[in-house]
Amino acid sequence: MKIIEVKNLTKMYRKFKAVDGISFDVEEGEMFAFLGENGAGKSTTINMLTTILEKTEGEAYICGHALGKEDDEIRKVNGIVFQNSVLDKMLSVKDNLLTRGSYYGLSRKEVEKSLEPFSERFEMKDIWNRRYDKLSGGQRRRVDIMRALINNPKILFLDEPTTGLDPKSRKLVWDYIDFLRKEHGMTIFLTTHYMEETRDADRVVILDKGRIVSSGTPAELKSRYAHSKLIWYTPRSEKAEELAKQISETCVYDVDHYNISTDKNVTEFVFEHRDQITDYEYIKGSMDDVFLNLTGKELAS
Repeated sequence: MKIIEVKNLTKMYRKFKAVDGISFDVEEGEMFAFLGENGAGKSTTINMLTTILEKTEGEAYICGHALGKEDDEIRKVNGIVFQNSVLDKMLSVKDNLLTRGSYYGLSRKEVEKSLEPFSERFEMKDIWNRRYDKLSGGQRRRVDIMRALINNPKILFLDEPTTGLDPKSRKLVWDYIDFLRKEHGMTIFLTTHYMEETRDADRVVILDKGRIVSSGTPAELKSRYAHSKLIWYTPRSEKAEELAKQISETCVYDVDHYNISTDKNVTEFVFEHRDQITDYEYIKGSMDDVFLNLTGKELAS
């Protein structure tokens, strides 16, 4: 079932098109990822779909509700984690979440009941009475996600949720996201410029300058736009180069090994020549390669 349908969605700022006629669908329960560099249009798209920004042109339906016509209904089914927190740094975690719950007309008991299924997993007991500005970056992000869950949304929008976090905190945030997705069947809409965060996505859309340049599963995109690489450690020689070129003409020698870019079956090749190819590495094509080949740019890691 399609939970989000977008057709020719456009956002203009005077003559500048921040989002340029994009179309895509999101299935209920899937993790859908927008991948692109800063300024590609990722946040602008999320802000339109969550009714923060008005669209210029196009159509979008969120849980069957028409964007621009049924925005109140759309807000009821959306939760959003912004790049920068919207919580009050001087208030405690408890007071922040109760205040946010009041915006939805929820009492303290109703907020606590709404968050109860997530509280233990998110370890809220330990930080419930602590002031928000006294929390670590990872703890703040945890609270930001809990804030987005107050209204029991069907879709959780995550706008670059791990930017600025250390590796340990990033992993914990992803543990929470996986929990929401797998245990609660929540639809996750992610924007990111971290390649590895698209690894477990059901589908990835790549944005460049406000336009969709490609989409598909991570496996499909790597198959289309990224070649695997065989690294063969051996002294340089005419005989070795002839053998390497049997699998690919794209063969470059570097210090003590050949870099061989190929989309052929490397396993069969190495097995056939196992008496000559003994020290090697095989590296599959990556999402970094996909993005670079599609846009000619490298994303920051």
